[in-house]
Amino acid sequence: MEKQKEEYKDLGFGTKAAEKNQRLINPDGSFNVEITGQPLSERYHLYHNLIHMSWWRFAMMVVLFYLFGNLFFAAIYMAIGVEHLAGVIAETYLEQFYEAFFFSAQTITTVGYGRISPTGFESSLVASIESLLGLLGFALATGVLYGRFSRPEVKILYSQQAVIAPYREEKAFMVRLANKRRSKLIELEVQVVFTRNENKNGKVIRQFYTLELERSKISLLPTSWTVVHALSENSPLYNVTPSDLFESDAEFLVMLKAFDETFSQTVYSRYSYKPSELVWDAKFSNIFGLTETGKTTMEYDRFHEIEKLTL
Repeated sequence: MEKQKEEYKDLGFGTKAAEKNQRLINPDGSFNVEITGQPLSERYHLYHNLIHMSWWRFAMMVVLFYLFGNLFFAAIYMAIGVEHLAGVIAETYLEQFYEAFFFSAQTITTVGYGRISPTGFESSLVASIESLLGLLGFALATGVLYGRFSRPEVKILYSQQAVIAPYREEKAFMVRLANKRRSKLIELEVQVVFTRNENKNGKVIRQFYTLELERSKISLLPTSWTVVHALSENSPLYNVTPSDLFESDAEFLVMLKAFDETFSQTVYSRYSYKPSELVWDAKFSNIFGLTETGKTTMEYDRFHEIEKLTL
């Protein structure tokens, strides 16, 4: 019988041995890689950063640009002189600045209520430049906002811990996952890669093994999916102990691909488990039930629960 494990010399991370218990894939799916020497134009690419930053950071950036932009132009109007803004009725310097600030806000948004208007070449020139920048700025913000909403993104809930559970007449490595959103995922494919440091000809290198799964593809994901790899004689995990995994700085990489009907695009998700996140001789708690009408239910709030077994 052929050995089931499939060995990779590399998975894109290189074969250099990992040190200090560093994981390859972070819990959020990002790669735990630090790139140095990259040009600033690529490292801080504006569009890429605006698309991928968190929503609260994006909102704060829009508000700050709007606020400081108006403060900047208000200062210019004050430097030119408020006498060149017809309709200003404020008398104190601070009140005049308020008037200039809100005139700037009306100009940059092209609202233009009409009480205040520029008079003279300098103030009219600044107002025309500000209105142009406002049109371009809001067009950019609208485009980025649409890009953020339209970007296909899958939210997969992975069990906080993987388990080594009884499976038929042996044991198996198991991970549970589910769709966190109400979108419909179809044609799902999962791949689990086991990686560890190994001594090859006197040199410690990192090896990668694709684990054979009980089921690597499913058509639909309406509830949850427990991914199972049997620890048979052909598995690289056969007779492996917890201490072996810690000493070899092992890691389990879970990579999922699915088709999202909402976006009509293929989406991807990644997760990883270190030996400290692996529970031996345990199983996932049953979270399924039936209603009185026979409809299947899943207790989402108990998704991460596991039960320790006495063998």
